[in-house]
Amino acid sequence: MIEQVEIKLPAFQRGFHIITHMLEKQLPHLPDKGLLNLFIKHTSAGLTINENADPTVLTDFESSFNHLVPENQPYYRHTMEGSDDMPAHIKSSLVGPSITIPITGKRLNLGTWQGIYLCEFRNHARSRRIVATVYS
Repeated sequence: MIEQVEIKLPAFQRGFHIITHMLEKQLPHLPDKGLLNLFIKHTSAGLTINENADPTVLTDFESSFNHLVPENQPYYRHTMEGSDDMPAHIKSSLVGPSITIPITGKRLNLGTWQGIYLCEFRNHARSRRIVATVYS
C-alpha cells in the first residue's frame, strides 16, 4: 500500500532547520513497518538527516556550505536571480532533494540524535513543498 501527501512548509530564512516534528504532524497514518520517502520540489533547497541536539551544528553546516560554494564567483553565468541563486542550485545538488526513513512500530525509526533538516539555500525563500510517500 502507498499513501502520499504534499506538505507545505512556511518560508524559512537561509540556513539549516530541523523540521522533524513539523513534518510528523502532517504525515498520514504510519504503518507498523514501512518506508517514508520525502522529496522537496525545489532546486534551491534540499533535505538531509543529521544531529538534532546541538544547534551549533546548524550554524556550522551553513558556514561550511558557504565556504565550499561561495557567492559572487566570476565563473557563474546563471546570475539573473541574484548572487545567491547559482550557489543555491549547487548546494541543493550536493545535499539532494530526497531522503528515505524506515518506519518501525508506526514511528519514524530515526537515531536518538537524528533530525530531518530543511536546507534552505536562498536569501529570500518562499514556502517550500515536500511530497511525503509512505510505503507499507
